[in-house]
Amino acid sequence: MTNWNATRDQATLNVRSAVARSDSSWAEIAEQLDRPLLWTIAALLGSHPVPAELAEKAGELLDLDKDTVLALQEQPYRIAGDSLKDDPTIYRFYELLAVYGPALKEAIHEEFGDGIMSAINCNVELTRREDPDGDRVRVIIDGKFLKYQW
Repeated sequence: MTNWNATRDQATLNVRSAVARSDSSWAEIAEQLDRPLLWTIAALLGSHPVPAELAEKAGELLDLDKDTVLALQEQPYRIAGDSLKDDPTIYRFYELLAVYGPALKEAIHEEFGDGIMSAINCNVELTRREDPDGDRVRVIIDGKFLKYQW
């Protein structure tokens, strides 16, 4: 029996190493796979299952071994616990949601009714906006509204 977490964790390390060794940026890899940038990064780092044909193509692009290509295709566990909070960039997103999460929930319910924004059926965009006080990070999350059905 395969230890999925060890396989998936090793695949993530293999992908990170392969990208670092390659002459390709994440944006170039996403373009070659014909997928959105953030989906590509998330999928290759283990947050989404990668369809077989795309996993094979990523394997060719990054010179990944067969086990890594197979691990990319597995359905992942998407919650990694509190260890993610150790990273300062990720922690700021936790902090952002701690401050604005309740307000976002109220605003969504007021505008759409009782339901949620899908984290699965969504698009995420990241852009840089120049500002005289320092460049700004712009993150847009465009999620489908899912009405609660009672």
